[in-house]
Amino acid sequence: MQPDINLITIKDNKVLIKKLLEELVLEPRINALKWSEVTHQTPNLRIGYPGQHLASLITGIKGRKTGARGDDLEDGTEVKSCSRIDQMDSCKDCKSPVARIEIKCSSCGSSNIERKDDSKWLFTIRSENDLKVLTQDVERIFLLLADYPNFAQQDYDTLRFQSFEIWTNSIRQEKFQEIMTNYYYNIYLQNKKNNPDDTPAPQNFWPYQYQFYLCNPILTFACTITEASTKPEVTIDHYIEPHINRKNIPSILMPLNILQKKEKKLIKDYLQIKKYEDLPESIDEEMRNKLSLRPPRKRNISKKQYNRASQKNKNIRE
Repeated sequence: MQPDINLITIKDNKVLIKKLLEELVLEPRINALKWSEVTHQTPNLRIGYPGQHLASLITGIKGRKTGARGDDLEDGTEVKSCSRIDQMDSCKDCKSPVARIEIKCSSCGSSNIERKDDSKWLFTIRSENDLKVLTQDVERIFLLLADYPNFAQQDYDTLRFQSFEIWTNSIRQEKFQEIMTNYYYNIYLQNKKNNPDDTPAPQNFWPYQYQFYLCNPILTFACTITEASTKPEVTIDHYIEPHINRKNIPSILMPLNILQKKEKKLIKDYLQIKKYEDLPESIDEEMRNKLSLRPPRKRNISKKQYNRASQKNKNIRE
């Protein structure tokens, strides 16, 4: 979990991170919001390539200029970006799409809007070699997430960018390898066996859900942006310097309320607690070691023929 210090060549990281966010993300977004009022097109600017730039500034490691067809960073780190900002919402009454900036549905006038907050990271594994590359050859998975910290309060003018790291060869984060291996052998191959002409959907990796926390992700960067739609102000709340060994950095805590009853019982028995109401609100790494993967859900099938390069480019654009 020690980054390669010899490859950390980008300095003044915090200053550059703020500047990049302002110039490559926030200013274009403000212009897109203005034009969206005129065109009624989505103002959603894809996070993929800006995410690659951000990953380099946060880690201090340059990219390989591979255009998403090879290593994302010089040390082989795999970068995945997910944005929940300006997602397209939907009208609960007529099912028409509704832009995040719209208060009412432009089709039927209803204010009964379902606000979406469900974007996720995607991992495409189509062969044993893909699995080996992702879970063994690639040492670090860098997960970038852009979202709204006050989504529940319908505050869409405060944004947040965070980065998490998963080190695939670390015992602390070995559940990641287990999740991806389980997907390939028990989901992908089984679906291919049952439907040889179809392509199973990639492995979904949802922020803030059970599998995510099981991997003990380490938060390495977080910033909050206020008045993002008018006069953005970027505040860096948390930053782990690129050269620091991640070995002794605690992972983020898992909220107790995402556990199922049988999982809570495992924690209760482990802590030797008699009542469920006495369980801690957060589950740390030691307690998480007692938890197992959940049985897989039924997967969607993609009718499109798989192409690794085009799939990775698609993920980048999203």
